[in-house]
Amino acid sequence: MTPLYEDNHIIIVNKLPGEIVQGDKTGDTPLSETIKAYLKEKYNKPGNVFCGVVHRIDRPVGGVVAFAKTSKALSRLNEMLRKGEIHKTYWALVQGIVEQDSGRLENYLLSNGRINKTFVADETTPDAKRSILDYRVLARGERYTLLEINLLTGRKHQIRCQLASIGHPIKGDLKYGAARSNPDGGISLLARRIQFRHPVSKIDIDVMAPPYPEMEKILLSSQS
Repeated sequence: MTPLYEDNHIIIVNKLPGEIVQGDKTGDTPLSETIKAYLKEKYNKPGNVFCGVVHRIDRPVGGVVAFAKTSKALSRLNEMLRKGEIHKTYWALVQGIVEQDSGRLENYLLSNGRINKTFVADETTPDAKRSILDYRVLARGERYTLLEINLLTGRKHQIRCQLASIGHPIKGDLKYGAARSNPDGGISLLARRIQFRHPVSKIDIDVMAPPYPEMEKILLSSQS
């Protein structure tokens, strides 16, 4: 966990693949608790420290995650998230060569909580939700393509499922058809950037996480 931005109301950190944002049945220490300990020590705070979860990203995914340091910020950020006023950009390193320089994927997705997986479904399927993302190619290598992803909807495993559905699963994502796992157990999907108007000060916040080394490598090789 590396802080990327912090003020009196918000802290934005760079989550590592494998870390969990919020407590779950594994019992592993979530980022929210790690941040509480960090804030308690940094500011020498007595008693409990507030750290509100604004949004989550999947455990095997790394990148920017925002947390609220005050209840006022949390309620306002939650409302902004609901209205689509928090913009998140992802980078994905996918198997194969994506031919189109840019495109839109639109599917109906159905999530199965029992096996923690999402599937492309027919629009008439009960509980299936319309899901849309835009992508553009940042770089192409010999076996992989680096994509920038903009989500227009926020469904469970949406990026992972939709990219796999067009034959380009994310590198390391065994659950959605990748050929092999990544050494760190994560997948090559990065929450690269978050942008929003600060809920209290009203200044524009724009924070980016550093690319994974494998992403930097394909970017550099494509430019040479």
